[in-house]
Amino acid sequence: QVQLVESGGGLVQPGGSLSLSCAASTSIFGLNIMDWYRQAPGKEREFVARTVSDGRTTYADSVKGRFTASRDNAKNTMYLQMSSLKAEDTAVYYCEASDIYNTYWGQGTQVTVSS
Repeated sequence: QVQLVESGGGLVQPGGSLSLSCAASTSIFGLNIMDWYRQAPGKEREFVARTVSDGRTTYADSVKGRFTASRDNAKNTMYLQMSSLKAEDTAVYYCEASDIYNTYWGQGTQVTVSS
């Protein structure tokens, strides 16, 4: 019953920055785990970053030091701040959340890193 909507994608030059958001239809209390994934054309969907309700975060090795994931409980939103972007970061970025009942996915937002 949770709906997730990603936004903030677009075209950015290599080395640039972009911030994505994932808005939930309900309070994110109870969504103990919220993740970012991405999928490039012809490739498998891959894990990017995880946020936990207590504030802990984890990252894929490919984005460590460049991406920061966070939550704003008051806005029912998870964020992904991306910097030092590379062409290899080009993908559709998806939000995923889990509770005790199910796993939920957003529709994705396109990020294109190109000069």
